[in-house]
Amino acid sequence: MPPTSRPLRKLGFLTIGLFDEADPRRGHESTLEIIELGERLGFDSAWLRHRHLQYGISSPVAVMAAASQRTSRIELGTAVIPLGWENPLRLAEDLATVDILSGGRVNPGVSVGPPMHYEQVKEALYPDTGDAEDFSYERVRRLLDLVRGKSATDFSGVEGFEVFSDRVQPHSPGLGRRMWYGGGSLGSARWAGEQGMNFLTSSVVKAQEADGPGFDFAEIQLSHIRAFRTHHPDGEAARVSQGLVVIPTDSASPRQRARYEEYAARRTPRTTAPQGPARLLFAPDIVGTSEEIAERLHAHAAFREVDEVAFALPFTFDHEDYVQILTDMATKLGPALGWDPSN
Repeated sequence: MPPTSRPLRKLGFLTIGLFDEADPRRGHESTLEIIELGERLGFDSAWLRHRHLQYGISSPVAVMAAASQRTSRIELGTAVIPLGWENPLRLAEDLATVDILSGGRVNPGVSVGPPMHYEQVKEALYPDTGDAEDFSYERVRRLLDLVRGKSATDFSGVEGFEVFSDRVQPHSPGLGRRMWYGGGSLGSARWAGEQGMNFLTSSVVKAQEADGPGFDFAEIQLSHIRAFRTHHPDGEAARVSQGLVVIPTDSASPRQRARYEEYAARRTPRTTAPQGPARLLFAPDIVGTSEEIAERLHAHAAFREVDEVAFALPFTFDHEDYVQILTDMATKLGPALGWDPSN
């Protein structure tokens, strides 16, 4: 098995936190228990997806706040918060508050663009400003400035018995260095590097750089990683996390293995060609023993360029499935990739 050029330094996982509308507490509690398990297993980070008007986590910052009080070491991230739904100033306050409560463990990942199904939701979300909202990179710049401590107002001082600050409070000094951008295009990779952010790359990329039949997911993702680092002040040391879907089966039951393989097979057709006007290209899910998965990852051109991962858990599995998958990741797959939980 060929070695990776970058030994795996940080092992993380990503969950969508599905729940039943009739019993939402049970699903949220399951997510918190999975994060607690991740810490016990030695994972470096746990990441939360973001879903609005669906049956997944709609408020990952609130869930991170709860998780911060039930864990002590594991880093807590979002992958990603779509900023089209957010007021940057209020989000900066919430992120800083949870970062303080967690002892500096928050890794906020964000993205831009109009909210999904915007025409149907804008009257509820922005009834007075729906046609004037700016969903460009400028929204991220506003958030970055506020998180990094730049002034939010030209007023500060004492007014009566109240004291006012000209910047977001609380201010968490290290949070600005832990801001991530979730990007799937070459342009977003370059932009994130220029802003000095960290870069989240997932199992979806835009294939606009690869016309014709010769497209290759790993090579496209590799070009994004290299473009990000070329434009980042830290160069080759700039942080990149890869979020492929991998499902180790070492301790899985025959029933679980069959279900995992069926899940991956249903999703395979979308990986054969770019999808839709945006030419989205999906990576195949990787199902197998940890040894088999490690071999495929070591052969993955983009994986060889990263030393951090946040493997995505499948959306629709049961709690006991996630326990088995995370346990195999930490005890089998991580070590096969060179990860050492004691470091």
